[in-house]
Amino acid sequence: MIRRLAVSVMLLLATPAAAHRGHASLAVIVVDAKTGAVTVTHSLAAHDVEPALVAIAPDAQPSLDDPEALDALTAYVGRRFRLTGVPLGIRSRALAGDDVVMVFAGRIKRGARSLEISASLFGETHPDHMVQVNVRSSGVTRTVQFHPGDGPKTVPLGTR
Repeated sequence: MIRRLAVSVMLLLATPAAAHRGHASLAVIVVDAKTGAVTVTHSLAAHDVEPALVAIAPDAQPSLDDPEALDALTAYVGRRFRLTGVPLGIRSRALAGDDVVMVFAGRIKRGARSLEISASLFGETHPDHMVQVNVRSSGVTRTVQFHPGDGPKTVPLGTR
């Protein structure tokens, strides 16, 4: 009896751990204030990306193993994550287990004091998807979050 009670309690305590993970991604923007170089590193979870591939790449297999789907995903991220006035180009992408990492790069105007960011990823598939964006410039990091339907947000650069 005590053993059954203990097992029941352990199962109840483990239930939150077995719950579905939230839908989120991380983008880290690094701005070199001296040169204007901008690097954006996206960290995406394959468990969020693959279901979204059905809409993003309807003619491809909804799998990151399909090169056509991966190309469509790269183009999607490039269209849906934007920095106003900063054209971004893909520099690299890597797949490792549940992690999808994409690196984009561009150049900001010298002396820019802020950065306007638009980040609308995967809301069509995951209405609760959140994009956390960390902006690093001149030794200062600022964080903003985007949810489906959010418009652009402006982040000041540098200055403590």
